[in-house]
Amino acid sequence: MHIHEKTLKDIEFYTVLDQMAAHCITHLGTEKALQVTPYSKKEDLLTALALTNDYLASFENDNRIPNHGFEPITNEIKLLKIENSFLETISFRKIKAISIASNEIINFLKKFKEYYPSLFEYSSNITVTTELITQIDAIIDRFGDVKDNASDELFRLRQEINNVRGKINQSFGSALNSYSAMDYLDDIRESVVENKRVLAVKAMYRRKVKGAILGGSKTGSIVYIEPEATFKYTRELHNLEFEEKEEVTRILKQLTNYIRPFQPLLKEYQRFLTEIDVIFAKAKYAQSINGILPEITESKDFVLRDAIHPLLFISNKKKNKPTFPQSIELHPENRIIVISGPNAGGKSITLKTVGLLQVMLQSGLLIPVHERSKVCLFDRILTDIGDNQSIENHLSTYSYRLKQMNYFLKKCNKNTLFLIDEFGTGSDPELGGALAETFLEEFYHREAFGIITTHYSNLKVLANELPFMQNANMMFDEKSLEPMFKLALGQAGSSFTFEVAQKNGIPYSLINRAKKKIERGKVRFDATIAKLQKERSKLEKTEQSLKINERKTQSEAEKLEEINLKIQKKLESYQELYDSNQRLIYLGQKMNDLSERYFENKKKRELMDELFKLVQIENSKRKKVSAKVKKVQKAKEQKVIKEAEKTVEVIRQKKKAAKQKVEASPKPKPTFKIGDRVRLQDGKAVGSIDKIEKNKAFIDYGMFTTSVDMEQLELVERMK
Repeated sequence: MHIHEKTLKDIEFYTVLDQMAAHCITHLGTEKALQVTPYSKKEDLLTALALTNDYLASFENDNRIPNHGFEPITNEIKLLKIENSFLETISFRKIKAISIASNEIINFLKKFKEYYPSLFEYSSNITVTTELITQIDAIIDRFGDVKDNASDELFRLRQEINNVRGKINQSFGSALNSYSAMDYLDDIRESVVENKRVLAVKAMYRRKVKGAILGGSKTGSIVYIEPEATFKYTRELHNLEFEEKEEVTRILKQLTNYIRPFQPLLKEYQRFLTEIDVIFAKAKYAQSINGILPEITESKDFVLRDAIHPLLFISNKKKNKPTFPQSIELHPENRIIVISGPNAGGKSITLKTVGLLQVMLQSGLLIPVHERSKVCLFDRILTDIGDNQSIENHLSTYSYRLKQMNYFLKKCNKNTLFLIDEFGTGSDPELGGALAETFLEEFYHREAFGIITTHYSNLKVLANELPFMQNANMMFDEKSLEPMFKLALGQAGSSFTFEVAQKNGIPYSLINRAKKKIERGKVRFDATIAKLQKERSKLEKTEQSLKINERKTQSEAEKLEEINLKIQKKLESYQELYDSNQRLIYLGQKMNDLSERYFENKKKRELMDELFKLVQIENSKRKKVSAKVKKVQKAKEQKVIKEAEKTVEVIRQKKKAAKQKVEASPKPKPTFKIGDRVRLQDGKAVGSIDKIEKNKAFIDYGMFTTSVDMEQLELVERMK
């Protein structure tokens, strides 16, 4: 895969790299991120995409990948290659830190390899060792100094140094007190010269104080003298400090020699952490633009759904402005798309979006598209976007573009994606259009994939004539002529030249004169396209209205389901009430039987026994409740009955209406024949059927012919 430098500049790929690299947390990572280019091997690309996708997933996971920050050890690695060289303590601290960071990440990825399989695979070949950390810890403390117990000799020397410093302080204190009592010293008594404590002796007494003169005040009134006893110990301290420095150097050399064989591993650690920083930055950038990893197909299927231009998205986000997504599709049977329509409608942005997202993906970056998008990989991506006038080469825009076309013709093949903005402009419209048409035919016959934007009518006609090429337009509101920033495939776009002129206050008389200056056929063709575009805009609005109605219907269905559940509960309550009433009816019958028996035999005792027995049986089933609770239960039962009856009545009415709707017979669809005059549903343009194939009709509108699904047509007039 090879992508030209000019393409990367045309689509502003380097701006994306700047934004992505800003997420790096190390200097080396930032440098490497700015050098990202499209991958030449497919295997390397797929690995890079998988690594970024793994890291992106970690942001939504409780098991966050450990921090990968580090200080570069590039100089240390170079020094380790040089024999007899040794590292300073600060270098060992950096080596320890980079070893800890690498070990933590590698061990973490090993533990959570099921969550991050690609990152685990990437890190699995790197050695994990604690030897470096242990050895450095034994010599260097957390402040970056060599420990006292790093060697027996160092321990002895530092103890002696401490003893001598004690003697220096003691001897100086003794001299200070002695000469102060003699009134030889100035009021400040002492000072520090050359990092040594000295007596501030009055100039007149300098010969009376034994010691080494190290200087004096600017006025000459004070002489700074190091006492003789202290001077003797200071020389001893210098000797000990020199021996200490030599011992520290010996220890550091020994530690350096121990670490020297690990130089390749340290180089690997730094490379690994730098790469992790770049992957982290890619994942962070993907998070900021809602980037995902779409399906990558082996076949030449290229389907971008709801694609967003990342630079425009970030810019609009800062301004709280919306960014309009675009959907576009290329495949072997629809290889080239010709986008037309007025300026400021979003044609160039659509072109740049496709190019930038493709280059980003082939550079290992995730892209902001719908998850159902599919992309394929191209060996070459060729672009000609923007005004490429070359002042230094004294080339006009058109000359430059012809050079570009020559380059395209050399490189274009079936594995190429070409993107050309304002194709054919810069020359005489008739001649330039003819040459552009020839170029486009050549790209088409070479089976290249591409998207172009143009105002030339002949290119729109060519896209309509060739089977594997398609027209498209950026939709405009038919009334206000404001851009809708939505790409509509399948139909050419009018430039709305005269309509836009009229909207901007150009007198109608001038517009009419201009129309007369142009061939009548061309004006009619552009007017027909404009009309069809308005029809499409209406259809788009109708589709949106139908979607809204569908959502309302869904909402109504959910409400009905909720009502059904409530009715079910009410019916259950009603069933309980019914059972209660049945029990009361049974008691009534029992009482009637007892009354009849008493009427026959007049046995009062037997009647009372039976009645008492019946009451006891019923009371055994009752639970004691207060009069207030009884009243509430009674009211609830009454309410249940009323609500159930009301709801059942509503359901009956709805079922009746639904039944009537089902029984209403649909209107029979007309059978179309060749020669019938027809139009699109809700459309105004009328044409005649030229040919019928399968479920499609070819409609002749006079200036051009188009194919339409039979279901979208309505009959205007039968063929006579």
